[in-house]
Amino acid sequence: MALMDFIKKQFIDIIQWTEEGDGTLAWRFPMADMEIQNGATLVVRESQMAMFVNEGQVADVFGPGTYKLTTQTLPVLTYLKNWDKLFESPFKSDVYFFSTRQQLDQKWGTPQPVTVRDPDFGAVRLRAFGNYAYRIADPKRFHTEVSGTRERYTTAELDGQLRGLVLQHIANAVAGSGIPFLDLAANQVLFAQTLAKELATPFETLGLKLEALTVQSISLPEELQKILDQKIGMGMVGNDMGKFMQYQTAQAIPKLAEGVGSGGGSGIAGDAMGLGAGVALGQVLAQNLAAGLQGAQASQGPAAAAAPAGVKPEEVMATLEKLGELKAKGILTDEEFSAKKAELLKKLV
Repeated sequence: MALMDFIKKQFIDIIQWTEEGDGTLAWRFPMADMEIQNGATLVVRESQMAMFVNEGQVADVFGPGTYKLTTQTLPVLTYLKNWDKLFESPFKSDVYFFSTRQQLDQKWGTPQPVTVRDPDFGAVRLRAFGNYAYRIADPKRFHTEVSGTRERYTTAELDGQLRGLVLQHIANAVAGSGIPFLDLAANQVLFAQTLAKELATPFETLGLKLEALTVQSISLPEELQKILDQKIGMGMVGNDMGKFMQYQTAQAIPKLAEGVGSGGGSGIAGDAMGLGAGVALGQVLAQNLAAGLQGAQASQGPAAAAAPAGVKPEEVMATLEKLGELKAKGILTDEEFSAKKAELLKKLV
């Protein structure tokens, strides 16, 4: 009976792995009841590494090449087993193959905005996304820290952990780059390099090497983007609040005229509120018109100064509204309306 069992026993002569499909990082050679024959051949292809594990301990790691498994090629395994027959009989050992090629186009992104400090805006919440590539650099560490004794371990199983590492280090990368948010979009390469540097050590602890990382887009949430647009507009006119309100007024007047002409019916004050000008529009018109009239009085003398004394801000607002109605009815052309508007804006300066 023992002789029959021996005859039925299967021996492995060639140990190799041909990777099928994408995404397999680690693969355990199927042993079952088979034993490795002394002098068997181990084939490790380019972009692969093989590792022998005996009784729970990593014995040897092999790079690309073809090997005859003898006491000369497995000295550590021989020491662990303490074989007195020097490979004269078959042996058993777990054999793992690892794919060391680059795993390309791995996606990362911020599902929720990440809050970072910015020299211009203080704290901002930004979104970013891109891709990265990595490879297994240390099979022993990857086996002990990540894949373990699994029959197969894939990139999909590691994806969430690696994307989490990227997101965890974005804030540090922004701070480390020293680039203000407004300049990040124009310096995505530098930001990507800083982020990759931050991630190098965390990847190494898993037995991986980060080969490349790209930042494809950086943006703010919609509500903050509106604030940024407003701040950019203020930057165009400087830090003077009066000039900023004039800037808002100039932006609002054409939209007010369009609103009146379309039959909105809510009146110019209501449209102004909807456009963000609100009460400030009337105040700016009144204050700056009054200032302009006073200047005219001073330059033209008492006789000229007395003429516009009865002009009221409400009348100016009504005039604007009527001009908008005339334009909407086609009585005033766009050029004529623009000319009238320009006259009023000159008085606001």
